[in-house]
Amino acid sequence: IQREEEKVKRSLKEAAKKGDKDVCKILAKEVIRARKACNKIYTSKAHLNSVTLQMKNQLATIRVAGSLSKSTEVMQAMQSLIKVPEVAATMRELSKEMMKAGIIEEMLDETMDSVEDSEEMEDEADEEVDK
Repeated sequence: IQREEEKVKRSLKEAAKKGDKDVCKILAKEVIRARKACNKIYTSKAHLNSVTLQMKNQLATIRVAGSLSKSTEVMQAMQSLIKVPEVAATMRELSKEMMKAGIIEEMLDETMDSVEDSEEMEDEADEEVDK
């Protein structure tokens, strides 16, 4: 279209040199039509690009929705496998047992310390006797 427009412009200049006003008007209208056609093509191209982007956006949204659906299925499967109240009760029992073990460990440490103190006392007593 642009090449044709250039040809028409050249013809318009030639007609203007000859002084033929009627031909000049017709050729000028042709130049204007060519420009409008180019503008329409550019506008259509922009609309097509916009539609393409919207379709890509919708495709991405559909993919996200699919992923969320799969995540929901996985969460439901996990929930059916793991019984939350049972796990909570087990954790409470484990905590109690660990606390008991900690208390027992403290008692053992204290007993061992007192046994070591008794041995030291006997050693000191033996030293006193030996003097």
